[in-house]
Amino acid sequence: MHTLLAAALVAATVAPAGGLPATDREITFQSDGVAAHGTLHVPAHRPGARLAAALLLPGSGPTDRNGNQLPTLRPDTLALLADALGQDGVMTFRFDKYGSGTAHTPPPAGAGYGVFISQARAAYATLRAQPEANPAAMLVVGHSEGGMNALLVGTSVWPRPAGLALVAPQDQRILDLIAAQVGAQLDAALPPEQAVAQKNLISAWIAAFRAGEPVATDGMLPSVAGLFRTLAAQEAFLRSDDAIYPPDVARKVPRGTRVLVTCGTADPNIPCDTLPPLLKALRGERLATLDGVDHLLHPAGSPVEGQPLAPAFLAALHQWARPWSTR
Repeated sequence: MHTLLAAALVAATVAPAGGLPATDREITFQSDGVAAHGTLHVPAHRPGARLAAALLLPGSGPTDRNGNQLPTLRPDTLALLADALGQDGVMTFRFDKYGSGTAHTPPPAGAGYGVFISQARAAYATLRAQPEANPAAMLVVGHSEGGMNALLVGTSVWPRPAGLALVAPQDQRILDLIAAQVGAQLDAALPPEQAVAQKNLISAWIAAFRAGEPVATDGMLPSVAGLFRTLAAQEAFLRSDDAIYPPDVARKVPRGTRVLVTCGTADPNIPCDTLPPLLKALRGERLATLDGVDHLLHPAGSPVEGQPLAPAFLAALHQWARPWSTR
């Protein structure tokens, strides 16, 4: 059971004439008996109005409610998304997933990948329960791994979301994605024959792992071997993650759902040319291709920190949110 524990008003802006000001509320909720913490942003609105409400889901790793991995990575991706959607009058909820934020709360012991989806579903229920939320205009926005999670949440909650925004979404099984990303780095760093040899070793490791056979890192470069030894040490979690093929989930998205899928031409993590199977599973959903935009939704070559979201991305996001805009 998902229980709302506390909500406190922490910030407000000046209200327009006759309206209520924009506010941020700190909210604590529970999933699987573990407390999680997040920020609800409610844009300025008329008294009694019910607003479209978007759950924001972060990328992989210990990424917090703002889209940061503290103390080293601070792009503020989700905080900027909340601001952008607030300009359209869409309220948002973003939260610290397991292992992130100031609490760094770990997931329940022995949990598989599904615990992160349970936590996101609890956050969706928490957002749905807010007095300003319109239950007919629930939305889910996910960045990177969060795009895959948006599909998993959006096809398993009730009410089903009216819209999904899959922003540079993970579109392959996790081990295939890792192989592609490491392979691209090897191609850039090694002579062709050496890169091919390393990639063949990676392919053999993945095949053995998926077959339940012993895996070996013999012959891999030390950095590559270290990565795959770390993956092997997380076997139970990795198997539950690698079992997810995003296009299979995408086929379950109800017809009539308003879907945005984006990719940046300067994004090495999620290349545009890998997305067609996901788009086909979404019954031909069109792709918003963002010229010169990287994985953090910045113009290529931009610093990681202190940057606004790229104008091309913001234009695509505002277009997607138009049916729910109060501006």
